[in-house]
Amino acid sequence: MSDWYTTFANSGVGATLVTQLGLPRPAVLRRYEPGQPLLPGPAVVGTAGEGRLRGTVTAVLRDAGVTVLPPVDADGAEDGERPAAVVLDATGVTGPAQLAAAHDLLAPAVRRLRPTGRVVVLGNPPASADTPAQAAARQALEGLVRSLAKELRGGSTANLVLVPEGAGASVAGPLRFFLSGRSAYVDGQVLTLSPADVPAGADEERPLAGRIAVVTGAARGIGAAIARVLSRDGAHVVAVDVPAAGEALAEVANEVGGTALQLDVTAPDAPRRLVEHLRERHGGVDVVVHNAGITRDRLLVNMDAARWNAVMAVNLQAQLDLTQALLDADGVLRPGARVVSVSSQSGIAGNRGQTNYAASKAGVIGMVRAWAPGFAARGATINAVAPGFIVTEMTARMPLGTREVGARLNSLQQGGLPVDVAEAIAWLAQPGAAGVNGQVLRVCGQSLLGA
Repeated sequence: MSDWYTTFANSGVGATLVTQLGLPRPAVLRRYEPGQPLLPGPAVVGTAGEGRLRGTVTAVLRDAGVTVLPPVDADGAEDGERPAAVVLDATGVTGPAQLAAAHDLLAPAVRRLRPTGRVVVLGNPPASADTPAQAAARQALEGLVRSLAKELRGGSTANLVLVPEGAGASVAGPLRFFLSGRSAYVDGQVLTLSPADVPAGADEERPLAGRIAVVTGAARGIGAAIARVLSRDGAHVVAVDVPAAGEALAEVANEVGGTALQLDVTAPDAPRRLVEHLRERHGGVDVVVHNAGITRDRLLVNMDAARWNAVMAVNLQAQLDLTQALLDADGVLRPGARVVSVSSQSGIAGNRGQTNYAASKAGVIGMVRAWAPGFAARGATINAVAPGFIVTEMTARMPLGTREVGARLNSLQQGGLPVDVAEAIAWLAQPGAAGVNGQVLRVCGQSLLGA
């Protein structure tokens, strides 16, 4: 499944035609492939104020084999190699006047940024500021990054990572994610880190080696893509779906060398059966991905109780019940476990005709945030991924006009692919993401709908 218009617009005939007609030409995004370098070129690294993370950033880049360039002069000199990324350490910004330094570094570097480039800004959380001026400057970085993301072209992205004092050790994993092809469809987003014990020496090619991962709704679409990416990264995948999808589920499990478990996640005995399966067959679980979900769309005034209740049961209550059962089962949820829930852009921005679906997906976000402190106390994390318009078999059945409008209403001018959601989830499942907890990461190409 692919975005047909993006493919056409980048073909020989298509490129000529869309140019002549003045139509948008979405870029072919740089997506991750095993063995590829972190960046296809050098990175510019600079600071605004007395940043405290420049040394960490430089070390991460050099460890990945990336050449680090000094900031380009403010006059925008064109000498030298064009950067593939720009990283701005703005943790030293203390007031609005220092934001000029951010502009002075970013403007000339972004002007020379390669296609499918990356801009990552590191800042401090506004909530921890000592003065109103400091809080204002820190919050201003969000407006800067979200706006810059809408200005970038050629498949480039910009994202903001907020790093509290004491969370410097948590930076490496998120920095690598936002610079890599794994984040191809993550744009204009803000992620707040937490202090955490991040394991050293992780295998960048197979970071989930030796881990057991459960994926619900794994028989098709995004769930199947999640199973494939987790397996590629080294995990043994327990693929879960309803008995009616048994044949497709078995195909996915066989493809990834995993285990198929036919289970209706809304059944009263589903939590017990899942816990028993994981304990008896695998000795526990390291990664849990709550992907199972359904839609039963109607305007609120036309929606019957059955539609409302079915969506709530699958999309929200099942996640609550299964997670609680895993927390209660002694030793099943292993130390350093990762739980990732699939929410939705609709749960953030709302969507006409989807009051039940949007409510359930917003509920997932509330669940994740509420559980995060308890997970942190166990050395574990729980996060959510909120996809935007993702090209699947379901979206392919939409009316052409509706489908094309939905796919283009974002800064990257294209629909995402199931693998884009899977990459974000697989990264949150990695040991290196230990400092990401209670967060909601949108995978939406910076959709124009919602925040």
